[in-house]
Amino acid sequence: MKKTIIALSVGLILAAPVVGAQTKNSTLEQRLQQMEQRLQVAETRAQNAESEIQQLKQTQHTVPATQAMPAVAVVSATPAAETKNNLAAPTLKLSGFGDLKLYGDVEFNLDAESRKGALIGDRDSDNEKWDINGRILLGFDGYRTLNNGHFAGFTAQPLADMNGGMKLDDAALFFGRESDWKIKVGRFEAFDMFPLNQDTFIQHSGDTANDLYDDGHGYIYMMKEARGRSDSGGNFLVSKQLDNWYFEMNTLVENGSSLFVDGNYHGRQLTNDKNVVYLRPVISWTQDALSLSAAMESNVVNNAYGYYDPQGNWVDQSQRTGYGAVMTWNGLKKDPDNGVVLNLNTAWLDAEQEKDFSAGINALWHRVELGYIYAHNKIEQFDQSALAGCDDGCWITDTGTYDIHTVHASYQIPNIMDMKNFNIYLGSYWSWLKEKGGEDSQDRYGARVRFKYFF
Repeated sequence: MKKTIIALSVGLILAAPVVGAQTKNSTLEQRLQQMEQRLQVAETRAQNAESEIQQLKQTQHTVPATQAMPAVAVVSATPAAETKNNLAAPTLKLSGFGDLKLYGDVEFNLDAESRKGALIGDRDSDNEKWDINGRILLGFDGYRTLNNGHFAGFTAQPLADMNGGMKLDDAALFFGRESDWKIKVGRFEAFDMFPLNQDTFIQHSGDTANDLYDDGHGYIYMMKEARGRSDSGGNFLVSKQLDNWYFEMNTLVENGSSLFVDGNYHGRQLTNDKNVVYLRPVISWTQDALSLSAAMESNVVNNAYGYYDPQGNWVDQSQRTGYGAVMTWNGLKKDPDNGVVLNLNTAWLDAEQEKDFSAGINALWHRVELGYIYAHNKIEQFDQSALAGCDDGCWITDTGTYDIHTVHASYQIPNIMDMKNFNIYLGSYWSWLKEKGGEDSQDRYGARVRFKYFF
């Protein structure tokens, strides 16, 4: 109503000079009619303006700021002459359902190491090999959270390696409630139960998600068999955070024989009958810099893979159960410059015809990392008649008890050319295996220069 009165007043003011300019011949009735027409026009304009203001307020209340669809401008490389003819500059529009993050991880290595089974002092033979390898990872992460703490998201990390191949690191969907519970499904790695700190270069059985067990070369068991990131299956993980406690149950379904290089185990070629189902519960407690964790992993499917003996009888090899414990002190949380990170790891595996124990300690201080790993393998049965996969310098070719000692070290050179996202790592290791009661030992060694670039 106030806007209408103001409009009428403005109309009167505008009409006054016009009325005063009329000739004396105009009658009083004509002047009143003209004033009435002008007042009606002014009132109509005021009503229209008030209606537009109300519509604008309703639109602002209807579409919250959090639901607005963002637009990301794309810089065009089109010449200026062509740009003038374009109707609009190109844009990239996102869906508006949460945040999208794009990032990358470049990692290339220069390696020098001994060949499998080579003795460190045997200089008359070609025991060393040189290699340049690496990959570029592109990461795409989507994440959306609500005011009540519920969230959902995804991650996809394609890899382009040095050999021209395309692979995949992680690909997963997750959802849950912040600092409470979470469900994750896809390809990824679960809780690390044998952390090696700044492990730049350690070459041994047990350093990848698949092909963990290289028959005849010893096994450093690290609680990785059911951790995930498999090339023949997927994970389903449920986790819960409760104050200082963290609980996790990871389920891995995969081709169980993919654990072994070329499907060879104890000199035999394995036959896969059905997929395994690994259960891997983890419990962890954290207080300030200290954390303690314990876990187990076990295949719950019988006769998943095995072999046929000379009589044609099926022999199951798929029963494997492991246990592990970790203690970590992370002093970098309170002192990023002078803090120490210390890990104490232990793991034990009860498998068909084999028992393995591993223990390790490593520490990181001022970008210098040192570590030691001890592994004990007890092989209860080995088929020497076949020796499948053991024609390339195998260390283990018979039943017995074997010990593996590994020393590893690395050093980080940070901020190359004053770039915080560009670092160089220098790494080395030395492993030696000795059979209980034997006199000789087999050695392996290597060194690496790693270029690490983030974007």
